[in-house]
Amino acid sequence: MMTIKQIYELAIKLGTQNDLRGVAAVRRKLKRENEKYEKLSAEEKKTYDKENLTNPYSDTRYFAKDPDQQIKRLLVGIDLDTEEVLLAKELTDGGKPIDLVMSHHPIGIALAGLHEVMHLQAEVMALHGVPINIAESLMQIRVSEVSRSIDPYNHQRVIDSANLLGFPLMCVHTASDNMVATFLKNLIDRHQKNIETVGDIMKLFDDIPEYQIATKLKSGPVLYAGSEDRYAGKIAVTEVTGGTEGSKEMYGRLAQAGIGTIIGMHMKEDHKKEAEKHHINVIVVGHMSSDSLGMNLFLDELEKKGIEIIPCSGLIRVSRIKKSKKITTKRKNRRK
Repeated sequence: MMTIKQIYELAIKLGTQNDLRGVAAVRRKLKRENEKYEKLSAEEKKTYDKENLTNPYSDTRYFAKDPDQQIKRLLVGIDLDTEEVLLAKELTDGGKPIDLVMSHHPIGIALAGLHEVMHLQAEVMALHGVPINIAESLMQIRVSEVSRSIDPYNHQRVIDSANLLGFPLMCVHTASDNMVATFLKNLIDRHQKNIETVGDIMKLFDDIPEYQIATKLKSGPVLYAGSEDRYAGKIAVTEVTGGTEGSKEMYGRLAQAGIGTIIGMHMKEDHKKEAEKHHINVIVVGHMSSDSLGMNLFLDELEKKGIEIIPCSGLIRVSRIKKSKKITTKRKNRRK
């Protein structure tokens, strides 16, 4: 078993270990954040979100009165609203107690602060050759747009419902997205010598269970821009983590940096058109399936600790834990 706080800390740890920028870069950012905090006035420190001092992913949080509560059974889905909390109550009343309700997508203060993680995208673009000053300028415009768009949301709605029904909540967003981003990058890196065309990349996803299931549900990997017969060129996993869609203006800069193919979770139509304009191939591997893949990599670590995982709300649960096979031996009757 694990406590809520331990699960949260594990999410941050795994998210950092799988951050495309590298662990050292994340630690430097946290160091700068701590230095920034120390320079604040006493009045400014009163409203400062101190989680930022140790958690580089503002969209990954827990909401619990007792962080040290032991968790045996976990209800987890891609999205979380009042209906999922009511489902947890139904399951509990039916004799199967739920100790924690978890979402992938952010809720509460994690949703309100979603835009804060988007700067990650600028640094990833810089890794692919886009000058960091240009990447930051492009992302700042998009960050402001996202901040304004989520500002009117009823951020606390589901948290209020959970408090009334007595359920602690958690959301694991960018920390989980980092895990799927690194998973896909490593997959491509391992097969790089065999990749020539866009179609060669598409074939890599055929053996991933989450994408196999999604394909049967008509929501598997799709080629949004380009052709499977085209040369892949340099491949960038740039639209899998970092909050939400970045700036559509980045495609021109990525093309200038020599990127030929982009891997993403989902893409808006105007982004697609901009990518096509700059002759970039775009493979969209799928939103719910990719979110499920990232969460599964995290949930497997909880399952190893004996926590029972109950999937809901769009989570395609696939466990990669190898179950130990019990070996039984039959005793032969021996003559005395």
